[in-house]
Amino acid sequence: MAALPVTAQKKTTAPDLSNLVAGKGWKVQHRTVSALNEPGWKGVRFDEKSDDGIAWLEGFNFSDGVIEFEVRGKNVFQRSFVGVAFHGADEKTYEAVYLRPFNFRSEDPVRRAHAVQYISHPDWTWSRLRKEQTGKYEQPIKPVPDPDSWIHVRVVVAHPRVSVFISNSSDPSLSVQQLSNRRDGLLGFWVGEGSGGDFANLKITPAK
Repeated sequence: MAALPVTAQKKTTAPDLSNLVAGKGWKVQHRTVSALNEPGWKGVRFDEKSDDGIAWLEGFNFSDGVIEFEVRGKNVFQRSFVGVAFHGADEKTYEAVYLRPFNFRSEDPVRRAHAVQYISHPDWTWSRLRKEQTGKYEQPIKPVPDPDSWIHVRVVVAHPRVSVFISNSSDPSLSVQQLSNRRDGLLGFWVGEGSGGDFANLKITPAK
C-alpha cells in the first residue's frame, strides 16, 4: 500500500476494515483477524493467542491527532486487554492505550483503578509503570462502562500528552505525559497477552 499523500493525511481517515481481513494494507502480527458483521456493527475480531497482537495500518504515518474507534472486550479476568498502538517502529517499539474491561466493575477498588492504561514499549511496560509510577499511568473509568458491550474510545495525542476519553465523556479518564521520544510512526489496533477483541469504526484525524 503506497503512502498516503501529505494532503490526504491532514483530513479524517476512516480505513476500510474489510481490507484488514483480506490482508490488504494492514500488517497483522501474532493474531488471526476475522470479519465481524452484527446488526449495527461491521468490524473485525482478533483471536486469542499468547503475546501481544497488533494490526498495523500500512502506509500511514501518525504524529499528533485524534484516534477514535469502537471496541468490545469481555468481563473475564486477565483475558481482555484491548486498545490502540501508535508511534510504532515495529512489533516491540510503540506507545499504546488500552482497556481492561474485566476490572471495570470489580468490587476491589485497586482493580477498578486499573481500567485504562498507557504504556510505552519496550522500556515502560505496565508492570514497570505500576511499580515505579503507581497510579499515574492507569486509572478507573467513570461512569463505569459495561465490560461486555461496545465502548467508544477517543485518544487525543498532543505532544507531550496523551488523553483518553471513554463513551463520549467530556472529561478524560486518563491524561498522561508521554514516555517516548518518538514523535510519529505506525498506528494500529492492539490486544494484549492471551486476549482477543472486537474493533469497529476506526477514524484518524491528524492534528492540523
